[in-house]
Amino acid sequence: MDFEKLTVVMRRLALEAGDRIMEIYNSDDFDVRSKSDDSPVTAADEAADALISAGLQAEFPDVTLITEEQADTHSKTAEEFLIVDPLDGTKEFVKRRGDFTVNIALVQGGVPVRGVVYAPAKGRMFYTDADGQSVEETGSLDPLKAGPTAPISVSTPDNAGLLLVASKSHRDQATEDYISKYACADTKSAGSSLKFCLVATGEADIYPRVGRTMEWDTAAGHAVLGGAGGHVVRYDDHSPLTYGKPGYENPFFIAYAPGVKLKPA
Repeated sequence: MDFEKLTVVMRRLALEAGDRIMEIYNSDDFDVRSKSDDSPVTAADEAADALISAGLQAEFPDVTLITEEQADTHSKTAEEFLIVDPLDGTKEFVKRRGDFTVNIALVQGGVPVRGVVYAPAKGRMFYTDADGQSVEETGSLDPLKAGPTAPISVSTPDNAGLLLVASKSHRDQATEDYISKYACADTKSAGSSLKFCLVATGEADIYPRVGRTMEWDTAAGHAVLGGAGGHVVRYDDHSPLTYGKPGYENPFFIAYAPGVKLKPA
């Protein structure tokens, strides 16, 4: 894989998809439908998916593509693949809360090695550069011209007072029970893959997810966190979370900065 090219393409497509999403988000109204699993889908999901899929297939025609909105891709398997969630946090989008993201990642050997997470309503863009270091880009976020970037890095956590982030739309009693095992100085809620990015920038130390997710929900955020020095492990045995699983469904997991003393499930 040409990582220089991949960085440029993923960044551009994420920003272009974000622009399309925001056109719909800022419109007077948009339709919301339910998919077979009862999760919501909007015209923004579908428009962003079409744009990103076409762009990736044009630039990397020989790389397997997995995308949330195209069910026919979900049975494909490969050692290397691109995986896309064109609008993660559709519930946040529908409620106009802003915590939604565009996610594109490359997985090699079960590990997300490169990724981009763009939160268009918040104007925050995170991605791995060609060397695998995670950065946050600031400035105008022009799809055709990269702006200033700064490397991001996980925190040095204080286990006597951790900063914890949890799901905004999927926080349940099981999550609360696990959170209660830690000494937390602050607990915040966020939507979509932004939670991974908050750990990656040191704005949080740990993000536990005791609930269903799919690989396209997590791969880009996982890559960004990995490029900032963080880890993502299974909730049950603390082994690394891997990708390319049958059906692309994740087990429960914990994303965290090294130094956090993980509690047993």
